Amino acid sequence: MRYRRISYRYALLVRTGPEPLAAGVLPARERVRLAQPWWRPAADVTETADALSVLVELAGVSVEDIDLLFYDDAVVIEGQRRLPPPPVDARYHAAQVRQGPFRLEVPLPCSIDPEGTRATYDNGLLLLEFPKTSGGAAR
Repeated sequence: MRYRRISYRYALLVRTGPEPLAAGVLPARERVRLAQPWWRPAADVTETADALSVLVELAGVSVEDIDLLFYDDAVVIEGQRRLPPPPVDARYHAAQVRQGPFRLEVPLPCSIDPEGTRATYDNGLLLLEFPKTSGGAAR
């Protein structure tokens, strides 16, 4: 697993919920994606009084194929799931397992301490644990 710490705000987060646009102008932090060349893994984000945790489901992804990008206000998890090819004479009756490149952008709802961040990967689950800064102010 590779990671990089980037000490500025992440400006390309896409909002997931509906939000009215004032005079047809997109808010400063919202961008529009016309097509996504990647799939998006499932994730849980939980917060306690002193920490923030992100649990990402990445079954079948090798730890060497995961990249983490840490920004001041977001974490971006990207990589690739490589599945073995089916036999030449196989016919699909269902094809639900996503493969190829993936990307997950997680906005951080509070200030975190980047020096205390921990990442563990076990049985296809990536767990990122971020201690909050003193006060842990919401964004």
